[in-house]
Amino acid sequence: MVRILYIGDVVGQPGRRALHEKLERVIDREKIDFTIVNIENAAGGFGVTEAIMEELSELPINAYTSGNHIWDKKDFVDNYDHYPHVIRPANYPSGNPGKGSVIRQTASGVKVAVLQFMGNVFMPPCENPFHCADRELAQLDGVKVVIVDIHCEATSEKQAMGRYLDGRVSGVFGTHTHVPTADERILPNGTAFQTDVGMTGAYDSVIGFRPEEALHRFLMNTPRKLEVAKKDVRMSGVMVDVDETTGRATAVARIHEKLEE
Repeated sequence: MVRILYIGDVVGQPGRRALHEKLERVIDREKIDFTIVNIENAAGGFGVTEAIMEELSELPINAYTSGNHIWDKKDFVDNYDHYPHVIRPANYPSGNPGKGSVIRQTASGVKVAVLQFMGNVFMPPCENPFHCADRELAQLDGVKVVIVDIHCEATSEKQAMGRYLDGRVSGVFGTHTHVPTADERILPNGTAFQTDVGMTGAYDSVIGFRPEEALHRFLMNTPRKLEVAKKDVRMSGVMVDVDETTGRATAVARIHEKLEE
């Protein structure tokens, strides 16, 4: 059995602080074998920087996922190829830096593949994620343990991807909307699923940002720079047990750790 921890979108400095304070404790307590973290919002809510990647390298993280905001910091994008374990959605047009999947090993030598796709509903136009998933899975060359991040707005699209890949991957977990859903389960053919694993950041907020600026946008219909919120910081994610011989999930549970104020 392989136990995998997937931590949802890290939002700004509060989210990074949550990782530093809680990640290793959870890994030790739950006897985690492989850890994945979504870092597309790690730099002030938008993208990630090389300095932040250096900071996160101190933590026991095996692979990083991202999303549409991974392009927001030029210094990182210009050096994307220096970070082979940071993936971006595989269905972005070819020619963009980065790649959509990574295969790494646990300490015991079990190979784990991590893939990411971005939805098409209410998101920047990209290749059909379902067709892209077929192509990417065909290239895994027998890897049994496979975790998929479906990064999109629509819950229906996330759930459809879970059903589409049920029995073909070990887990399908949603990111991007920052609100943890209470629907973690194992689908009929053995794939663990959760519509959204939530964010790691300040929950006294609007999806990790100060309510004042978010309300201005909704009330006035004019731009206002979003500032990262700082109160009620939590680390949110999902934990899944996988049979490494079959690739099927045997258990799945939400992880929700609150920091002391």
